[in-house]
Amino acid sequence: MIDKLEMLIALAREEHFGRAAESLGITQPTLSAGIKQLEAQLGVQLVWRGSRYGGLTPEGARALDWARRIVGDARTLREEMRAVHRGLSGTLRIAVIPTALTVAARLTASFCAAHPGVRVSVLSRSSVEILSMIEDLEADAGVTYLDNEPLGRMVTVPLYREEYQLVCPADSPLAARDEVTWEEIAGVALCLLTPDMQNRRIVNQRLFEAGVTPEVRVESNSTVVLMSHVAEGGWSTILPREMAGFLSAGRAVKAVPIRGAAAMHSVGLIAPWREPHTPVLEALIEAGQRLAD
Repeated sequence: MIDKLEMLIALAREEHFGRAAESLGITQPTLSAGIKQLEAQLGVQLVWRGSRYGGLTPEGARALDWARRIVGDARTLREEMRAVHRGLSGTLRIAVIPTALTVAARLTASFCAAHPGVRVSVLSRSSVEILSMIEDLEADAGVTYLDNEPLGRMVTVPLYREEYQLVCPADSPLAARDEVTWEEIAGVALCLLTPDMQNRRIVNQRLFEAGVTPEVRVESNSTVVLMSHVAEGGWSTILPREMAGFLSAGRAVKAVPIRGAAAMHSVGLIAPWREPHTPVLEALIEAGQRLAD
C-alpha cells in the first residue's frame, strides 16, 4: 500500500495526473490504476474526476494526512534499519532560503565530515516552498525564518539572527559611512529579492516603518544576481551580514551595517515533528545544535 499512498501524495502535490506520474517515474495509466486500487482498498472515493483532475474529496484530504504520516514513518523505518547494518547513508534533502545558503553550507560541511556515507542535496527555495516541500516529503529539513511566519508542527534549531547591511558600489556616497539608517536608503536605486521571498517582505516592512518607499529597479530570486548588479554599478542591495560579506569578497563594493538591530529575525534549521526521526535527520539536528553553540 505504501506505493499507492506515495501516488496520492504526488497527485495532491502536482494537481495533475501527468505531472504526478512523471514525478514518480511511472506512466499516467499506472498512476490512475494505483489511485483506483487505493480507493478500492479504503472503500471511499479519494479524487474528484472529470475531464481532468478535480481535487481531493473530503475523504481524500483526510487520507492525504494519513498518507504523509505513514509514508514518513515507513521511510524512517527503512533508514533506521539501514543505519543499523551500514551506518548512516542515503541522501539528505535540505531546502534553504537564499539568504541563508552560506550558513547552510557550514552546517552541511560539518555534517558531511562526520558522516561521509550520506549525500546531501541543498536547494534554494522561498520560505513558503520550504514548508510545502517538507509537508509533501520532498525535503527532509529546511533552513528558514523561525519567527516571522507560522511554521506549524516543526522541530526548530535557531542558528543565527539576521543583521542587515546595505551593499553599495565602492564609489557610492554611502560607502564611506560606518553605518546607515533605514531612512537614509530613501532615493537609493535598489535591487532586491522577489516579493515571494520572506527576506523581501521583511526588508519592505523595515523600509515602510522608516517612511521610505523603495526604488526597486531590479528583482531576482538569486542573491548572486543582486550582487552582480551592485558590482556593475548603479544599484545597491540589502542583505544579511554573512551573505553580504561572502558575496562582497573581491568586489569593488562596500557592505555598510544598517542601524536597527532591535528587529533582527531568527533563522534556523527546521524538521518535521516526528518521533523518532530518521538517524540521518537526527544527526543533522545534532549538527545544527553544535553550529548554534
